[in-house]
Amino acid sequence: MTRYLYLARHGEATPDESGLTENGRRQATLLGRRLKDVPLAAIHHGPLPRAAQTARLIAEQLPDVPVRVSEAAGDFVPYVPEKEELPPQHAEQLLGFVGRFPEDDGARLAREAEELFTGPVEGTRHELVVTHNFLVGWLVRAALDAPDWRWLGLNHGNAALTVIRYAQDRPASVLFFNDMGHLPADLRWTGFPPELRL
Repeated sequence: MTRYLYLARHGEATPDESGLTENGRRQATLLGRRLKDVPLAAIHHGPLPRAAQTARLIAEQLPDVPVRVSEAAGDFVPYVPEKEELPPQHAEQLLGFVGRFPEDDGARLAREAEELFTGPVEGTRHELVVTHNFLVGWLVRAALDAPDWRWLGLNHGNAALTVIRYAQDRPASVLFFNDMGHLPADLRWTGFPPELRL
C-alpha cells in the first residue's frame, strides 16, 4: 500500500516560456533515461508548453507509460500566507515575492494536487508528475508537515528529481530532493536564482 511520487520540474524554458531550450530538451531526455527502469504507472504533467514538452521527451524514453495532462500539475501559487504567519524579519520580502504573481485558483489546485498525487494507494504505485517549482515546493512542504507558508524558499532545478514515499504505516518520507545526478555539470542548476547557481 505504497505510492512513490516522482516530482520533476520542467526542463529549462525559452525566455518567452513557449517551450524548451536545447538544454531543456537534453535535460528532459536524460531524465527519461534515468527513469527507464522505474515501473511508472503514469506520467502526469501540467498544461503549459514547457511541462508538456518535458513530459513528451521523458515519455519517448518510456514508450509504454501513459501520459496525462492535469491542471493540478500546473503553474500556480499554492498558498498566499498572511503576514502574521511569516518570520517577522522576512515577511515583507516573502509577501513582495508572492505579490508579483496574479491571484488565481491556486489554493483549489493545490488541494486537488494533494488529492490526486499524494497518500498511500492499493498495492504499490510509481507515478511521475512533471510540474513547476511552486508545486514541487508545496508537495515537499506537505510531506514534511511544515507550515503552509514554507513552500516559499524551496527551489527546484530544471529536470531535477524529487521522490516522496507515502505508505500506510508511516509518515510521508522525502527519499531525495532536487537530485541532479542524471545531468552533466553544464545542465545542472538551471531554474535557480543566479545566486544559487553553482
